[in-house]
Amino acid sequence: MLWDHYVFRRGDGVHELWDDLLKDRPVKLLYIAGRGFDVRAQSVMREFVAGQQGAGRKTVSAKLLLLGFQGYELDDEIETLTQENAAALQAVFAPLGETATVTVAQAEGEEEASASDALRQRVKAVLDEIDGKTDIVLDVSSLPRATYLALLTNILQRLVPNKVPVEGADHPLYANGVNFQVLVAEDAKLDGQIRAEDPSNDLVNIPGFFATWQLESVQDWPLVWFPVLGEGRVNQLQKIAASIPTEAEVCPVVPHPSKDPRRADRLLVEYREPLFDSRRTPTSNILYAQESQPFEAYRQLLGAMKRYRNSMAILGGCRLVMTPLGSKLITLGTGLACFEMRPSDWNAKYGVAIPHAEPRRYIASVDALRQSKPEVSLLLLTGEAYGAPK
Repeated sequence: MLWDHYVFRRGDGVHELWDDLLKDRPVKLLYIAGRGFDVRAQSVMREFVAGQQGAGRKTVSAKLLLLGFQGYELDDEIETLTQENAAALQAVFAPLGETATVTVAQAEGEEEASASDALRQRVKAVLDEIDGKTDIVLDVSSLPRATYLALLTNILQRLVPNKVPVEGADHPLYANGVNFQVLVAEDAKLDGQIRAEDPSNDLVNIPGFFATWQLESVQDWPLVWFPVLGEGRVNQLQKIAASIPTEAEVCPVVPHPSKDPRRADRLLVEYREPLFDSRRTPTSNILYAQESQPFEAYRQLLGAMKRYRNSMAILGGCRLVMTPLGSKLITLGTGLACFEMRPSDWNAKYGVAIPHAEPRRYIASVDALRQSKPEVSLLLLTGEAYGAPK
């Protein structure tokens, strides 16, 4: 398990970690954020920039990559909020460095291959900026799910090409001392109120997790499907379910423990028809993942995938399909589990896929977004904190 020991902070603990991580050393920074409507990204960036302007901090170079998106149907209020958010983020970051906006246009009516290609282009634009940086910050607060999952897993693949620890050497997560941190403005209740509607019929494939889903040579392998449930995502799940064989083993994942102790029960009721009535999924298959602790969710899901991989080895191989539709912290834990589980050997007798049905329309309350008081969480995924013990 790569993150057997991990670094996770929230609230005031985030600033304490930044003091330890960023003080008294030259920082070459790449900050990645979304040019979206979620203004919670501003609160995260303000805290980071204010800290980096403090005593003992030295910014040698800094660049903000704002990832823009087209093709969504947004209300006028949400569209206006998107423009305001982009301008505010650029202004907040200005004391540290320049801003570059990356937008990949997708023409109306293009097929799934083009949607997946647009995602690959965004990932490539980010990866092209990584070399020479000492610190990489991925703020997922205003990024679509497919985009931040693709960035998370592909940045990790660049920094940690070999996931096997070697005795006497630095841990793989040391990553030549490059600190990769993920920031989240977490408000699970608000996330559940943002409605994602009109999902595309064509599934987007997360780059690096394509072969298991499409290759003819593995279609006879049994398939285990892990739908990670979140409010208001039934339509997305149904689009993906249409591509899941009826004989697949289904293991629904619900948030528990949760700030709302009844949340898991409500989600099971919401998804009753597509998962339990239609597919006859036994309730014994339900998995529980911590809502607010991504590394614990990572451990729980990674353990479940490994158990199925090992038990199905006698059948010649298996396909593990993850559908993350929950809140941001659980989704990040899911991404970490999929990254670690992704085979490095092309001859491996298992594979991992993360197909996603991207919504074409988001509906959110502008007032709720503006009034949200999210708690900032930080996942430190690589860097000197994971160096070999001296």
